[in-house]
Amino acid sequence: MSVEPKIVCNNIWKVFGPKPEQVLKTLDRSLSRDDVQRQTGHVIAVKDVSFSVEQGETFVVMGLSGSGKSTLVRCLSRLIDPTEGQVLVDGRDITTVSQSELKNLRRHKMAMVFQHFGLFPHRRVIDNVAYGLEVRGEGREQRYEKALDTIKLVGLDGWEDRYPRELSGGMQQRVGLARAMAVDPEILLFDEPFSALDPLIRREMQDELLDLQARLKKTMVFITHDFLEAIKMGDHIMIMRDGAISQMGTPEDIVANPVDKYVADFTEDVPRYKVLSAGKVMRSLNGSAGKTGLATVPMSAKIDSLINLVADSDEPVQVIDDNGSPCGEIDRSIVMKAMNASL
Repeated sequence: MSVEPKIVCNNIWKVFGPKPEQVLKTLDRSLSRDDVQRQTGHVIAVKDVSFSVEQGETFVVMGLSGSGKSTLVRCLSRLIDPTEGQVLVDGRDITTVSQSELKNLRRHKMAMVFQHFGLFPHRRVIDNVAYGLEVRGEGREQRYEKALDTIKLVGLDGWEDRYPRELSGGMQQRVGLARAMAVDPEILLFDEPFSALDPLIRREMQDELLDLQARLKKTMVFITHDFLEAIKMGDHIMIMRDGAISQMGTPEDIVANPVDKYVADFTEDVPRYKVLSAGKVMRSLNGSAGKTGLATVPMSAKIDSLINLVADSDEPVQVIDDNGSPCGEIDRSIVMKAMNASL
């Protein structure tokens, strides 16, 4: 029996202006964002967006400034109410729930990590991390115990009594992450959490979040304007432009098959051999058909992991499926072609 997605968005629209519902009812929905603004004085921030996020996956929403990505993530938590459409969490449309039910959702099931940390400067690290637990009504001893455990989880053990001003930017972002995780939410929403950090600290935080996700398997929606960050962090990526979806798929699908120039421009500088898998570039069994004792790799193996393997062999490397059966092959020429496409 299939498991329903954790989050489903159906035809989300967000219109800013004095009469958004009225404008949307009479709007020619094929008009561009600029045309709508010129004709009505309203701004289409999110335009007919639909997608689903599976339990335990990291879904990245990527786009340039003004693409609608941050507005969309706020619609998911109803920090902003959609003008039209559904946001289903575990099958329930949260756009129709009461304020008390919404508060309960935010306190127990969903948490958000912001770009500029959002820490209380007058509170110690432990009090910042325990804030969500305090709002939830948990006792001091219990919330401090949970907060300390989470502080250790994000690598800030020993810093719990410091104030945000005493921490570096990367450490402050760890506090923001710990605060979100302390309530043990099923869903984590990230709005460009690392964009204000220096490049080295940013990569370090990305790696730490990937490590945490490998252990905790939360459902994550991650907003970014950086395509390299998107392909590093995401199981699936949705690229937005002018409030609408340009392309949605796995990092590999988008790098291999961009739908238009807008998407292709993002993929241009991506080292394809680090993204593409053996299953994506393999050819049908030819020289290795019927042979035994050949090196084998799974379909999911990235091209960069095969460089030494094909360099040391005059024979093709067989690609095997999930059942261990050969389904294709790769040789030096295929690996070189993938690498040259990245230069």
